[in-house]
Amino acid sequence: MFQDVLYQIVFHNRVLDYLICFFTFLVGAIIIQIFKSILLNRLKAWTEKTSTTLDDFLIQAVKKQLFPLLYFGAFYLSIRGLVLSSVLYKSINILGLILLTIFGARFLLTMIEYSLKAYWVKKGMGTAKKQALDGIIMVTKVVVWGFAVIILLDNLGIKISALVAGLGIGGIAIALAAQAVLGDLFSYFTIFFDRPFEIDDFIIVGDYLGTVEHVGIKTTRVRSLSGEQLVFSNSDLTNSRLRNYKRMDKRRVNFKLGVTYETGLEQLKEIPTMIANIIKSVDDVVFDRAHFFSYGDFSLVFDVVYYVLSSDYNKYMDIQQEINFKIKEEFEKRKIEFAYPTQTLYLNKM
Repeated sequence: MFQDVLYQIVFHNRVLDYLICFFTFLVGAIIIQIFKSILLNRLKAWTEKTSTTLDDFLIQAVKKQLFPLLYFGAFYLSIRGLVLSSVLYKSINILGLILLTIFGARFLLTMIEYSLKAYWVKKGMGTAKKQALDGIIMVTKVVVWGFAVIILLDNLGIKISALVAGLGIGGIAIALAAQAVLGDLFSYFTIFFDRPFEIDDFIIVGDYLGTVEHVGIKTTRVRSLSGEQLVFSNSDLTNSRLRNYKRMDKRRVNFKLGVTYETGLEQLKEIPTMIANIIKSVDDVVFDRAHFFSYGDFSLVFDVVYYVLSSDYNKYMDIQQEINFKIKEEFEKRKIEFAYPTQTLYLNKM
């Protein structure tokens, strides 16, 4: 009686075949679960002792992306002994290809995202830079999933040559129409990886200057000193000669001052030493030189150079102000007069 049931035909297969299929899948699932519970957990415990995070990431990626495919593989092997209709068998194959494509694309994206975030951590980038990183990840996802769909359609037997050709012609037309947008997009990648400037950097581009507020996929926004927002296309910035004052280690300062032609020779000889002593007495400053430079139209000109050991503009102005006060004080003590534009008329009696 029991054997009659086992050999009963149901949908072109014996009941015994269905039982074999079920137990095959069950054994496969048990093996996968044992591998997951024992071997994977031991590997996880081992990776927790290491300093690198790559091994932890790989184990998590395998756990999330590989095991669903293993379960489907056990199911696929278990039904190999069954007689299935061509439609059902083809549907299972299509399902397998879809799952393989989805999990393969997800695993690739996981690897790319981990690599980009590891790069972000290594470079010590801030929150604003992470927003740019998120934009790159979004673009990468679109590209990867686009290729995944094309590969899937090709494996499903769909003739995609005409589609690819059409997309190629359409892509060329779109690229020509949107070359400025694409140029800004590639410039966005250049700004992210090459890092000519970052958020909160003070930059000068041509006649425009200000603090970087936002770096987007197409435009970069800068807050000018007068308060308005300047919007640059990314390609404009990467193609321009840009000065980044935030990365200036020290500021070179050059200024000139003039004294009257009535100033005596001994006083003129004292002025360079006096200015040098004044600058050397100021904190966070390195004196370079001070010289009697030239005979001007209405003054004797001295040229002075020193370095401020900071990129802060306000600090530079405070230091320059302090130096100016001290020079004025010393000149008054020595009765040295600053020159100002004057003209002397000589009248001859006829």
